[in-house]
This record gives sequence, structure tokens and C-alpha cells, in this order.
Amino acid sequence: MSIEQKNWDNIIADTEAFRDHIATVDREGKRVWMYPKKPAGWYYNARTWVSLAFLAIFLSMPFIKVNGEQFLLFNVLERKFVLFGLVFTPQDFHLFVLATLTFVVFIILFTVVYGRLFCGWVCPQTVFMEMFFRKIEYWIEGDGNAQRKLDQSPWTPEKIRKKALKHTIFFAIAVVVANYFLAYVIGMDQVRQIISEPLGKHFLGFLGMLLFSGIFYMVFARLREQVCTTICPYGRLQSVLLVKESIVVAYDHVRGEPRSKIKKGTAPRQPDPLPEVKSPEPENPIAQIQAAVGMAVTPARYSTPTTSAPQPAGDCIDCKLCIAVCPTGIDIRNGTQLECVNCTACIDACDQVMDKVDRPRGLIRYDSMSGIESGKRKIFTARVLGYTGILIALLSLDIVLIANRGMVETIVLRSPGQMYQEKDATHLTNLYTFTIINKSAKDLPVELHMVTPGAAIQLVGMPPKTILKGQKAQGAFFVEMPTQDLQGRKTPIIIEVLSNGKKIDQVSTNFMGPGR
Repeated sequence: MSIEQKNWDNIIADTEAFRDHIATVDREGKRVWMYPKKPAGWYYNARTWVSLAFLAIFLSMPFIKVNGEQFLLFNVLERKFVLFGLVFTPQDFHLFVLATLTFVVFIILFTVVYGRLFCGWVCPQTVFMEMFFRKIEYWIEGDGNAQRKLDQSPWTPEKIRKKALKHTIFFAIAVVVANYFLAYVIGMDQVRQIISEPLGKHFLGFLGMLLFSGIFYMVFARLREQVCTTICPYGRLQSVLLVKESIVVAYDHVRGEPRSKIKKGTAPRQPDPLPEVKSPEPENPIAQIQAAVGMAVTPARYSTPTTSAPQPAGDCIDCKLCIAVCPTGIDIRNGTQLECVNCTACIDACDQVMDKVDRPRGLIRYDSMSGIESGKRKIFTARVLGYTGILIALLSLDIVLIANRGMVETIVLRSPGQMYQEKDATHLTNLYTFTIINKSAKDLPVELHMVTPGAAIQLVGMPPKTILKGQKAQGAFFVEMPTQDLQGRKTPIIIEVLSNGKKIDQVSTNFMGPGR
């Protein structure tokens, strides 16, 4: 291997080393604790207000009721879901599947266009970690460097006081958050009973609360950014969903490279004209790698050295503050990475530095790789329009199905193993079982009514009078039909379900006869 080839290999191995591991794990596989510097700036303030709005909605939603039902409820244990006051039972499984499909398409579309905007602004993990738990940590232990020094210092009364105070507040918040999350699963009324009534009545519920509290405490006190980098499936999906036109938190390498320790008052260089894109020469290994990895590399950092005059310095002064404030410890200048949650802390830090050295803001900003390289931002590509069309169609179908969703679900089945019976010389009977499920938010008086002329219903036992909300009524009945009205071996019949004389459902079945 030639000396030149070895030099190229060393350059690539050095500059691409960050892709071989994550910043929160060292070479031996041990956890590297993050001590991010406290962010400050326009984006951080905006995210704080968004987080407060999120917290207000999160805390108030379990108390909102519509027709006696909690506004949002995801009771997996009892297979009961309430969305915007509408009750969904297992019989509405097709609506649940369609809503899930719509949600998946929405995630794909949103990520293709806006990257991980959700993660940085309204993801519960980011909101609670960065906007509440992290701020408490800054308040008690100080900024990132102060926290590092405190952890490395020996145990003193002051350190014990700070650590005890911090973890006590952390666990108290975890208890509150866990109870509210549990309210979205079993309902706020049930949570209130567990809290207010004697422990013996709700021992399992109390254990559930304790377990939830412990999980949330461990997530925000110990796991932290590991949830985003190694556990959350959405972070893994972003590498598949992102394209060069996706809007992400990105470093403008065209303007920033090459980096240098520029001083205040130095005139910023103008961006170089974009070079003409040519096919790489087969014998150039760097060009081959550039063509293979596409947008993953930064052209200014991986360009082949030439003997021409040195390029003017870029706007990046290599202060590394963008790394210091990053909660996952990445260098945004390396390009879009799996660990980046688009929290915008690096944007605020870089903008403040640019102000100090009299450079324009936006060296790190919301943009796409195509926008940085071409100077033009194109959002509505053919792929985005296609996803949008599918999403609109699915949303429309969801709305139509939910709007036409009945108040009750009625199931009528012929009794298995039963043949038709001759009541007399002119009439036959069939035995049926029925189930009526009340999916509304109120109690419903119901009665069965035969629509088919000539046929009649004879209920077995006591007829259902009122079905409580969310409950069901079951029973059996005979259908009597004149032999002259039979249309063959199977005769279609229609049965209505009435409530206060108003039809609320209709079901069709077959009456079995001897045939002709």
C-alpha cells in the first residue's frame, strides 16, 4: 500500500470515528455520564414556554370529562379506550387498527419533512428531563462543570445535602408524574380511590403506583439520554426515514469550514461557489467514500488536499460550545446523527458565539442538507406530497367511520347445533342468541323489533330493558315465520334495536327452513 493511500485511510478513520460508538459509552462499554452546560437563548426560552403548555395540558386532561367519561383514557387492562369522550370497545378494533395505521403514516410524513422536531419540543421524555429535572439539577448543583466537580469530590456534608435534596425532589416529582400517567390508564377516579381509601382495599393498585414511580425516577435520575439513544424506537427509525430534504438541526459546513480561531472584527469570508458535481475517479479512494455515504459526510472536511492557495477561514471558531451544551454529547458539526434529538441547545450556544465575534447567526440552524449545499430549501417533494395524500385519505376515512359509528353494537347468531322446529303445520321457528353492547356514554333502554313482514320475535326469559353505559346485555329469542313466506333453505330477516322508539341499530341474519 502506498504512503498516500495510508494517509487517506488515516484521515477517514480519524474523522469517521464518531460513527463507531456513541458519546455516552466509552471504549470499554462503560457509561459516560453527561454534564451538559446550561443552555440559554431564544430557542431555550421558547421550549420552556412550550413545556409549560404541555405540562398544563398533561395535568388537566385527566380531570376533563365528556358525558361522564374521561376525555382521554387508554385502559389496556379492561380493553377500554376513550378518545375525546368517545368510548371504544374491542368491537371497534377495526377503528383502532385504522387509527394506528394513520398514526404510523403521520410519523413517517412528519419525520421526512421536519426530522425529530417532535423529540426536541414535545416528547414527554425531553420535556420532563430537560425542562424540569435538569433545571432542578442546575438550581441545586450548579452548571455542568460544577456538577462534574461535585461528583468527583469526596463525600462531605455539603455534597450529601445537595444530593439528598436533589433526589428527594426527583422522587417526589416522579411520584406525581407516575400517578398522572396511571390516570391515563385506569382513570383519575380510580387513582383517587387508591390514594384516599385504606391501603388494604387497593393493595395491588398501590404496588402499581410504587412501581411506576420507581420506573420514572430511574428514567430521569439514571437512564436519562440513554432512553433517546438506545431504547426509544423512534430514534432508530429516523436514520431510515430522514432524507436530504428533511428539516433538522444542522451545521452549515459550507459557511463554517475550514475552522479556525478567528477574532472579533475579522471580516467573514463569503461562501465559495458550489463546485460542479462530477463522477468520482475510480482511483481516488476519498471520492469513492464520498459517493458511497452521500450526505453523511461533510464535503469541506473530506475534500482531497491540493497544492492550490489555502482556503479562507470559515466562520466556525472551533469553540466546542455546541458540544458542551448537547445533552447526548455529540458534535453536531459531524452531520446528522442518531443521538441528536433536535433540542436546539447547540443553536442557542452557536448564535451567542457568532454575536460575540460579529458573525451572522445561523451557523447551526434548522435546515436541510440540500438547503445548506444549494442555498435553496425545498420541502414539498414528490415523496412528501405522496405521504400527505395518503395521510389525508386515511384521516378522512377515520372521520367518516367514527362519525357513523353506532351507539350500540348488536350481534345476532343462530344457536349452534339447532335445526328449525315445526311449531304447527304452517309455522316454523329458529333459535337465536343476541349480544347488545352499549358503546355510548349513557344508559340506554333497548328493545328488539322484527322488520321482516310475517316474522315475529319471542324472547326467552326476561327481555333487556336498560343497558348501562359500557356494558352489554345477552339473551336468546325464537323467530317464528310462516312456511308460505320462506324463500328457500335460507330466508333473510332484519331485526332492529330500538331505544325510546328510535332505531339505533339494525342487524341482518338468515332464517333456516327445509328448502324446496
